[in-house]
Amino acid sequence: MYTRPLANLIEQLQRLPGIGPKSAQRLALHLLKRPDTEISALAEALLNAKQQVGQCSICHHLSAEPVCTICADTRRDPHTLCVVIDSRDVIALEKTREYRGKYHVLGGLISPMDGIGPDQLFIQSLVRRVSGGAIAEVILAISPSVEGETTTLYVGSLLAPFTKVTRIAFGIPMGGDLEYADEITLAKAMEGRRPLELG
Repeated sequence: MYTRPLANLIEQLQRLPGIGPKSAQRLALHLLKRPDTEISALAEALLNAKQQVGQCSICHHLSAEPVCTICADTRRDPHTLCVVIDSRDVIALEKTREYRGKYHVLGGLISPMDGIGPDQLFIQSLVRRVSGGAIAEVILAISPSVEGETTTLYVGSLLAPFTKVTRIAFGIPMGGDLEYADEITLAKAMEGRRPLELG
């Protein structure tokens, strides 16, 4: 149906999250109409991002520097730590402008069905950060799913001996993701956080 190079472009675009066959076709046909300079700039931006963006050595948020701008910001509260699943959640919470502490990105959720255990996540570095005694509160901002609850309880039980552990309140349905919540819902969830009950 398509010439091979176009079919290959559509196939590659379909691999992106949220892009189905029709969206991939529309994007591919749109890209073919753009000037070579725009396509070169897009390709260069993709390669540069892939090569230059890594993880902050402290919190594991995406960063082009060894330490991200949030960890390096001395105006932020160093005694409060918000634990999230990935960088999309950091971005969502930052949009609320309500939270002024630091973050720790786990890099995923504990999911035995997918072969993801605690050792595949940044949990040990979190425990090291908190066990130092400088953190007064850890806020667990983990989406409420089966895997999210498992991760929340596991991480909470590890951190409870060292500091106060709370979790954000959710006006978000079970299985919902933080990145899709609006700023007001996230701000209210942060305000309504409560102590984590470990059972």
